[in-house]
Amino acid sequence: MSGSLAKPDLRPANPNFSSGPCSKRPGWSLEGLADAPLGRSHRAKVGKAKLAEAIDLTREVLQVPADYRIGIVPASDTGAVEMAMWSLLGARPVDMLAWESFGSGWVTDVIKQLKLADARKIEAPYGELPDLSSVDFSHDVVFTWNGTTSGVRVPNADWIPADREGLTICDATSAAFAQNLDFAKLDVVTFSWQKALGGEAAHGVLILSPRAVERLESYTPSWPLPKIFRMTKGGKLIEGIFKGETINTPSMLCVEDYLDALKWAQSIGGLNGLVGRADANLKVLADWVEKTDWVAFLAVDPATCSNTSVCLRVVDPEVAALPDDAQAAFAKGMVTALDSEGVAYDIGAYRDAPSGLRIWTGATVERSDVEALLGWLDWAFASQKAQLKG
Repeated sequence: MSGSLAKPDLRPANPNFSSGPCSKRPGWSLEGLADAPLGRSHRAKVGKAKLAEAIDLTREVLQVPADYRIGIVPASDTGAVEMAMWSLLGARPVDMLAWESFGSGWVTDVIKQLKLADARKIEAPYGELPDLSSVDFSHDVVFTWNGTTSGVRVPNADWIPADREGLTICDATSAAFAQNLDFAKLDVVTFSWQKALGGEAAHGVLILSPRAVERLESYTPSWPLPKIFRMTKGGKLIEGIFKGETINTPSMLCVEDYLDALKWAQSIGGLNGLVGRADANLKVLADWVEKTDWVAFLAVDPATCSNTSVCLRVVDPEVAALPDDAQAAFAKGMVTALDSEGVAYDIGAYRDAPSGLRIWTGATVERSDVEALLGWLDWAFASQKAQLKG
C-alpha cells in the first residue's frame, strides 16, 4: 500500500456494514411491505396465515427437517436462547462453550442466574475456538455456531456425535442463512432475523428437534418460568407456538419484512445462494488481507473465520506497540473517518472485543460494495498513521 492519503474514487453504493441490525437485501423498499396486515390482530386469520407462512418459508430456506418445530418468539435471539436454557437445562450436567461475549453471557446466565452447580465452562480467548474434543456429550451443551463479536465460527458439526446423550443448544444468530447448519447434530437452534437477512429487530426464532420436545414434555425445571418462556401446558408442548400462534404480540410489519427477505432468498437459490454470496464476500476480504501488511483477521485459524461478522485487527508494528487504549483510539479514528465519509457505517469492533474493525459480509451485502470498501480501509489506516506520526 502506498503512503498516499488520496481518497479513492470508488465508493460503496451501500455503506451499511453493521453486524446487526444488518443491511437490508438488495433492492429493498418500504413499498415491498405494502401487504402487511397493519391494524389487524395477529390472531386474526390473516395474521395467523402470515406467521405460518414465515415459519414454512424458514423451514424451506434453511432446510430444516420436517419433524423439527419452528416458533417465532419474543426478544430476538436473546429471548430464544433464554427460553431454551430456562426450559431445558437442569436435567443433566451442562457444558458451556464460550469464545466471545455472547457465549460468555450464556455462561453467566447459567452459572449466576440459574445457579447450576454442575455447569462446566469450556472457554477460549477472542480469535480462537475452545478444545471441542473436551466436550462431554453425556452433558447438555450450549454454544454459539458463529461468534458474532470475534468472527470465529465452528467449521462444521463433525465434533458433535450423532448418538449424544445430552441436548445441543446452538445460538446460530449470525450463522443462519449464511452457513450450513447440520440440524441432525443440533437439538435447539436459535437466531434473529435482524442478522443475516437484514430484518427488523425484536423477534427471535426457536427451532426444536424431537429430542428437545421430548425433554420439554418429560422434565420440569425446579425454578419458576416467566410466561414468555413457557412452552408446555399440562406436560405437553404448546403446539400453537410452532404454528404461528405467538406467545406475545408480534409486529406484523416486521413479519412482512421477514417474508420479503425470505422470498428474496428463494429467488437467489435459497440456502446455497445465500451461503455462496457470503463466501464470495469473505473471499474479497481474505484476498485483501493476504496482501495487506497492516491488517489481519482476529480469527487465528482461517478455517474458523466467519463469513458474516468478519473481525479484523491492526497489526502494523508501530500501532501494535502502542498501549491498548491508544490502539483502541487508533481503530476508533479509522471508524470515525469512514463514517464521516459516508462509505462505511457501524464497523467498529464490539465493545467487549479486542480493538479493531468488524465488517458484516452476509448475503444481503453486495460483493461490489465490499470491493469498493477496500481502498477506503487503506485510506483510513494511512490517514490515522499520518496523524500518529504528525
